[in-house]
Amino acid sequence: MEVKIAPSWKEKLSAEFEKDYFKNLVEFIKEEYKTQTIYPAGKNIFNAFEKCSFEEVKVVIIGQDPYHGAGQANGLSFSVSDGIASPPSLVNIFKEIATDLGKPIPSSGNLERWASQGVLLLNAILTVRAGQAASHHKKGWEQFTDAVIQSIANEKEGVVFMLWGKYAQDKGSKIDRQKHCILTAKHPSPMAANYGGWFGNKHFSQANHYLKGRNLQEIVW
Repeated sequence: MEVKIAPSWKEKLSAEFEKDYFKNLVEFIKEEYKTQTIYPAGKNIFNAFEKCSFEEVKVVIIGQDPYHGAGQANGLSFSVSDGIASPPSLVNIFKEIATDLGKPIPSSGNLERWASQGVLLLNAILTVRAGQAASHHKKGWEQFTDAVIQSIANEKEGVVFMLWGKYAQDKGSKIDRQKHCILTAKHPSPMAANYGGWFGNKHFSQANHYLKGRNLQEIVW
């Protein structure tokens, strides 16, 4: 499996690629793509790392696994390709941005525009079977993305981590709160958001305030 990622990520993660768990994961994923309908397209599995290099990371948004509907997943957490309707979680993200920053809700749910500004849109699990949420759970992706998060947490300073929902918060539980900015809220999915704890979190203005305080370019959300 060709791993197309930014050179800086290739250097940071080279040791992971050589570990037995990752080699086993690669064999599993190859077989899945041969025999099942898997999302995202193979070329987009590592899209988050291609669109946002290690040195550019300013914000990390952690998702769980890719969208499992046809044409939705593009390798960036919460993002969909151009021309695809925004799923409910993404709609709620845009609604929060609208109230937090007074920005109109965009017509496109493609978040490559965030990635290009230093937002790593990282799913904990990078692949999924069509129509089967969490179908690639505990196959090795979680160990890989734990290593990604730990690499950022250990080697960088002043990164904003947006941890939405218990899963993401558990995933980021080892991040040094003194070294980085940790923002937590309920998950933006309607099941969680409609019961309070998502709307009004103001994560997007808080992130920009923190970045500005470190003399870093704010994100155009």
